[in-house]
Amino acid sequence: MEDELKCPSCRQFFAQPVLLPCFHAMCLSCALQNQQPVVNNLASHATAHEQQLEQPLPPPPTELQLLSELHCNDCNDSDQLSILSETDSGVVVSTSGSSGGSSRPSSCHIQGGSTTTTAANHSTVAAATISLSCPSCRKLVYFDENGAQNLPRYRAMQTIVDKFTETCNRSSANASTACQLCPDTTEAGQQTATVFCQQCQVFYCDRCRENCHPARGPLAKHSLISPHQGRLALRSLREKFKQQQSSSDAVPHCSEHSDQVQSYYCNTCRLGACHLCVLSDAGRHQNHDVHLLALICKQQKAELTQSLQQLSEKAKSATEVIHRLKSSSERVQESCANVESAIHVQCLELMEALRRREEALVDFARRERDLQLRRLREEVATCTAHLQHTTALVQFCIEALKESDSSAFLQEMDELTNRASPTLELTLDDLGLRRNIDQLTFLEMKPPGPPRILAEDCSAENNSITVAWQPHPASFVEGYVLELDDGGGVAAGRFREVYCGKETICTVDGLHFNSLYNARVKAFNSSGEGPYSDSLGLHTAEVAWFTFDMTAYPAETRLSPDGLTATTDSYEPRVLLSSVGFSRGVHYWEFTVDRYDGAADPAFGVARRDVARDSMLGKDELGWSMYIDHQRSWFLHNNVHSHRTDGGIDVGSTIGVLLDLDRRQLSFFVNEEPQGTVAFVDLCGVFYPAVSLNRNVQVTLHSALDPPPSSASFPDSGEESDEGHPIGGGDVAERINSGTKSSESMTSITCAVAAL
Repeated sequence: MEDELKCPSCRQFFAQPVLLPCFHAMCLSCALQNQQPVVNNLASHATAHEQQLEQPLPPPPTELQLLSELHCNDCNDSDQLSILSETDSGVVVSTSGSSGGSSRPSSCHIQGGSTTTTAANHSTVAAATISLSCPSCRKLVYFDENGAQNLPRYRAMQTIVDKFTETCNRSSANASTACQLCPDTTEAGQQTATVFCQQCQVFYCDRCRENCHPARGPLAKHSLISPHQGRLALRSLREKFKQQQSSSDAVPHCSEHSDQVQSYYCNTCRLGACHLCVLSDAGRHQNHDVHLLALICKQQKAELTQSLQQLSEKAKSATEVIHRLKSSSERVQESCANVESAIHVQCLELMEALRRREEALVDFARRERDLQLRRLREEVATCTAHLQHTTALVQFCIEALKESDSSAFLQEMDELTNRASPTLELTLDDLGLRRNIDQLTFLEMKPPGPPRILAEDCSAENNSITVAWQPHPASFVEGYVLELDDGGGVAAGRFREVYCGKETICTVDGLHFNSLYNARVKAFNSSGEGPYSDSLGLHTAEVAWFTFDMTAYPAETRLSPDGLTATTDSYEPRVLLSSVGFSRGVHYWEFTVDRYDGAADPAFGVARRDVARDSMLGKDELGWSMYIDHQRSWFLHNNVHSHRTDGGIDVGSTIGVLLDLDRRQLSFFVNEEPQGTVAFVDLCGVFYPAVSLNRNVQVTLHSALDPPPSSASFPDSGEESDEGHPIGGGDVAERINSGTKSSESMTSITCAVAAL
């Protein structure tokens, strides 16, 4: 009976048994483990069917076998439903190698002791996604995407297994085991064992335990358990021994020495070898790269386990993304419904507003119509009155012309002329013209005097300076010219124009750090340029304080509000630049790793302004970086790796970057210790601190730092920049005066108007 209660797949007692449509049972975990996609099962199904056709026909079935087969087919046809049905359980049955015993949608019929599958069966199977082969009868069961979870639970079988196991445990617990040290020749015979020693593998009674296994000395450390637990331990040991014997029989032997076991692995030939092939003079693997087979296998398994963990984490994150995308569909539908309702409401409001506006416009038009008609009627009445008066005057004049008495006509002539002649009155408004004439004066046109720089309003912050001035009080000024020297701190330095305009305040960005700049201003008008003002010296910050560039960074990248912490959602590297660049001086900054899963590929270093933002830093000729993972690092420039160094990073590690433009070299530090030698030399131009990140890594930038003490151990490259020649066009004034916009230049001029 014990064999009947065991799963035909794992050969263990049923655990959460499920009932297959063919009335065989198996564990739910075994069913989930053995289920396969339909494509694989269809291929195996076709292969099995071809093999069955090649085999000779079986003997004719007996009457009892035909009855049982018919009974099973009737049960399948009456109990199974198609996966396309609305009340479907998600299960379709088909036999392995043929379609005998399939469910009703399979449309099977029996001819000559074999089964034939129609096209309907193929369409039903094609609609399924998962299949399972019964380990007892080899019938195929097809499922929907829920798989073996559709199978009903075999609760009666589970109850029987539980009761049988409980009975066996109770009987084995009550069974007594004889002491293995008591001789049979004694009067009392063998005594019942009370303890079992796991180290000695012996059952002891109380008397033998006191005599042969005292609880003192080296035997005091042995573990004593109950006889029942001892029997279970012995059983497990026997099973392990059997498994080891079976595994030892399957140990591969050397291909050249068949009587020797493969105990080594040759990395050169990628083959297993025995000790004769490795140690003997005639062995083919004598001078090859050979390691122990178990050690190589352990290392490969460790690397595979790590890769599987990383893949599992990526699959988990991908699954979370898929779940979020699926859940977002509901939010999209809800948002669309809200948008539709809002559009409907807004359209109704617009229609109502248009209707009210239409009524107001119609009312306004009607009022204007009435007003214009009233005015027209008044004009018509006025014109009619004037016409009547004029007609009467014309008639009177005609009568006067008929007057024969000359003296009487002349007496009436003056009055008629005054009444018939039109009058015109003109008034000239010359008040404004008279006021302008009174304000006319003379101005002497000559070049303006020197402006005065307002020292209290001037300032220097980070690598920018602000200069403010006021014009000469008795001068007519049309504009100003601001000039700066090269920042060398020399009083007689060479000045360059950095601004020309009408404003009296100007801010110049992108200057060198720890440099003294002298500023002067002159005014000009149509008569010429005036003299310069007194020079004013402004000193920029000694160390560079900067953040990530908040105005231009990849779309997948996320920056903190202060611009110091960066991460990205992209699986491909994305490059971020800082807000300032350097062309001379010594600068040091660090990155702290806040989050890192071991699979990301961060790179730290410097880059030009127009570096490619969608690839790893250092892949092109505009980036210089150190690529580092959790084990080792490389220097990378123009897609060339060099100087591999052991030692990686983890969460909490710090990566330091030392840019020494006085020596024209770049070096890297990990946890304030040098990472290799000097990475790059002969650096000239303007360089921006940069980093490239991809998914599952987050870093925080720390600037304005002093170089670590270990930086003194780096050798000098011996290539100093020429005196008086700024590296990479660092002179801001020269770049602005020339009018060029170099891709390596970061100088920007921003001016603000100050009302004096």
